[in-house]
Amino acid sequence: MTKVVAAVDLGATSGRVMLGYVEDGMLRLEQVARFPNGPVAGPDGLHWDFTALYRHVIDGLAEAVRREPGIASIGIDSWAVDYGLVHGDELLAEPFHYRDDRTARGVETVHAKVPFEELYRRNGLQFLPFNTLYQYAVDRRLADAEIALLIPDLVAFLLTGARVAERTNASTTGLVDVASGEWDRELAARLGIPVGPTRPEAPLDASGPTRPEAPLDAPAASGGAVGTASGGAAGIALPQLVDPGTRLGRLRGEARERVGAAIDVIAVGSHDTASAVVAVPLSTPNAAYISCGTWGLVGVELDEPVVTDAAREANFTNEGGVDGRVRFLHNVTGLWLLSESVRTWEAEDGAPIDLPQLLDAATAVDGTVPLFDANDARLAAPGDMPARIAAVIEESGAAVPASRPAFARTIVESIAQAFADAVSTAGRLTARDIDVIHIVGGGALNRLLCQATADRSALPVLAGPVEATALGNVLVQARAHGWFGPDATLEDLRRVVAGATAPVRYEPRTDS
Repeated sequence: MTKVVAAVDLGATSGRVMLGYVEDGMLRLEQVARFPNGPVAGPDGLHWDFTALYRHVIDGLAEAVRREPGIASIGIDSWAVDYGLVHGDELLAEPFHYRDDRTARGVETVHAKVPFEELYRRNGLQFLPFNTLYQYAVDRRLADAEIALLIPDLVAFLLTGARVAERTNASTTGLVDVASGEWDRELAARLGIPVGPTRPEAPLDASGPTRPEAPLDAPAASGGAVGTASGGAAGIALPQLVDPGTRLGRLRGEARERVGAAIDVIAVGSHDTASAVVAVPLSTPNAAYISCGTWGLVGVELDEPVVTDAAREANFTNEGGVDGRVRFLHNVTGLWLLSESVRTWEAEDGAPIDLPQLLDAATAVDGTVPLFDANDARLAAPGDMPARIAAVIEESGAAVPASRPAFARTIVESIAQAFADAVSTAGRLTARDIDVIHIVGGGALNRLLCQATADRSALPVLAGPVEATALGNVLVQARAHGWFGPDATLEDLRRVVAGATAPVRYEPRTDS
């Protein structure tokens, strides 16, 4: 008998609703909705258009139910670090976007109180200027809120009323103790983050917490307060932490009516990389992975965190994984550099660019191309990416590629070099002899990037599955239902992936 769940997968540039089918231990996906996502400029900075995003989620789930009325559950994953502030059942404003420049002030504020060396020992996170604790440090709305919910937890709250924090995503906030896996309240107090007591939660079960109905839609205007909620909070409550596989509750109220069914929502690895790593069919004990999309998350899976001085100096992070695993990885700026460049060129041309055709032309470029630091902080914000990359190249004394194919080749080769460097560093820091790299996510479709990564790392690359995040989301839900047996392990789930997909292998070329 075929069983089916729905996966809501929200990325920094787009979101999808997928159906995941499980039959006789096998797995397949079907996309039912895809919609855009991205930053919106408001009077006080960059925000997410969460109102539109949530509406797309509801519409996508309604279409999923129309196609498959017997959906057993819904799982939600998204990018990390960003959050919405809630008072009562009201979202106070559209969530800020992590690329908003307010975070620079937060870094100064936090590091003046707790040096980064101590932060790293406590939370195990690499330095990224947009980590949640830096955002909290400059968020003037905190005093008006009862609770802060990360994006997938915020969607789950609107659907079910559950106010929780799923552990893999909570680990990216900087406020979770890397050793205990629990909230570090003493750190929050030292940073001046107004944290109140944990709000008691109703038991999490199939019927969900008993709460008043939340409004279906988030605020319509970015930056503005909604409703009449104001002041009076003793500090934001740090939500109850829950593990992947926890049943959060059923769709309620208007969400249930518009979707058309009272479906369970199950916590998955709600940080999209945590879900993606579930679906990496690690072929050897010494395999590295790259979850490649807007970002390239490059690392290895561990049982225990590594918080040595060397790891801190290399800017490697210890994020939570499914089943208590540690995602020991480094964030590398990924295909964002290419997509932003293409967006600029399309604006100049007034016409769309055929990306596969551009990449084919880039592959055919003869000779060497200049490289640049893909992680240069000047390349982090939206804008004229080709001009900024050209400035970085000129600073190095190299000649800027004159044609778009050559420029695209420079971008891809620079990303691949950053990937190769991060893989090498991961092996050194963990005393592992890395012998293969798995690339999953959208980057697995980029043949030029996969081959360049193999060449520059001198390691074979196995590309796929492309839909790793959605697959990991579906697999955790399916395991919660017992569809792979009562004691299915993470390795069992990966064997399902290996049986369902065939990776493309890229061997390193000795002449490169």
